[in-house]
Amino acid sequence: MSTASVPRILIVGGGYAGFYTAWKLEKLLRRGEAEVTIVDPLSYMTYQPFLPEVAAGSIEARHAVVAHRRHLHHTNIVTAKVTGINHANKSATVTSLTGESWELEYDHIVVTAGAVSRTFPIPGVADNAIGLKTIEEAVAIRDRLVSNFDQASLLPPGPERDRLLSVTVIGGGFAGIEIFAELRSFASALLKSYPNISFEDTRFALVEATGRIMPEVSLKTSEWVLKNLAKRGAYVHLDTQLTSAVDGVVELSSGERFASDLIIWTAGVMANPTVVRGADLPVDARGRIRARADLRVGSEDEIIEGAWTAGDISAVPDTSGDGVGGYCVPNAQHAVRQAKLLAANLVAVLRDETPREYFHKNIGAVAGLGLGVGVFQSGNLAIKGFLAWVAHRGYHGLAMPSWERKWRVIWGWWNNLWLDRDIVTLTAVQHPRYVFEEFAARPRPTNATGAIAVIEPGKTAAKADATATATTKAPVKA
Repeated sequence: MSTASVPRILIVGGGYAGFYTAWKLEKLLRRGEAEVTIVDPLSYMTYQPFLPEVAAGSIEARHAVVAHRRHLHHTNIVTAKVTGINHANKSATVTSLTGESWELEYDHIVVTAGAVSRTFPIPGVADNAIGLKTIEEAVAIRDRLVSNFDQASLLPPGPERDRLLSVTVIGGGFAGIEIFAELRSFASALLKSYPNISFEDTRFALVEATGRIMPEVSLKTSEWVLKNLAKRGAYVHLDTQLTSAVDGVVELSSGERFASDLIIWTAGVMANPTVVRGADLPVDARGRIRARADLRVGSEDEIIEGAWTAGDISAVPDTSGDGVGGYCVPNAQHAVRQAKLLAANLVAVLRDETPREYFHKNIGAVAGLGLGVGVFQSGNLAIKGFLAWVAHRGYHGLAMPSWERKWRVIWGWWNNLWLDRDIVTLTAVQHPRYVFEEFAARPRPTNATGAIAVIEPGKTAAKADATATATTKAPVKA
């Protein structure tokens, strides 16, 4: 129970930064020192570096998320959305998933609502593409690819078959390259289960607007990745822009045009606009909440008391000097480290101590490019191939929060080593009642003749009406 003497801490968003802030606060706060509440429409945190492997069937989807209620034992969990922040009155508007709204008062607010996919008004993208920011999107990508193989295996060579077996990724950053390479690996593995589909029948294309991919690694390493992908039948279009995706037809600035049933957008992110626009907190030109180096909201010359921020929604100064434009780039490394420091700084302020500034110098980048292939870059040191893939799995396996989650992921990898990836697709889970609805009997309204039509299992409404009408009409005799 909250009391006036106990500071109330409200965390907006339960992703990387929000979850780790709450997790760290539980370890640092003394009993009764503060009350912590976390609000998020989802009941779990998604470990986003695993999304490409989820989409490729290498990790079970539920193992790549962390349940809030299982690991936050001393935090109030509210499964809802924060739709407004009135920091002047230290009050937030919370809206439940059913639409009911109420005000939640606080003493300190931590805004960690993350980022969403940033798209451009390109015709057809909003209607035909899919992002890669949520576990649901990763599962949908996996199911779509497998389902397309199922459909294509029944078709003769032709445009429709080509469309089903074409995968297009927009964006050549880490996320784009990883999902592109993982899906190429997955598709190649699927071929042994579809003997009438050949390697040459599949088409993988990535579109990158700039002259190179993966700016986090050296140019030499990125060129190695391009060559490796080309050997595996996955091609990258550099200095090329997507101009249209209407009806699933990809049109490029180079003039090339082809149909693709699976279009994945990974070309950038932006701070969660719902939270940013609904708050009376200062924002920068890119729509991010302004943060100081100590993770309090404000600027170098101004502190917004009681307001904190971290992660992708915030513009945190990069005191290491490596940040783009002087700010930390939106990635998992920064979100986790910022969250831990934010929790420590918040506790320090509660105890009238001085908070510390955030400093993290990136020591390297690692990426998985499908089973057995990866890249690792740290300064001038570059490792490519199998050893880098092992480093990728080792790093992320250990970085996954909680030993419970770590073991689930590692155990899944171990099983896949001997049993291969599971290729079962559960697309029907999007409409789980379809079989029940198809065969369930329903009472029908009285028809014109006064008979009541009852739909028998397996019959459609039209057939039932026809049957009822036929049974109530007496034959006309001459």
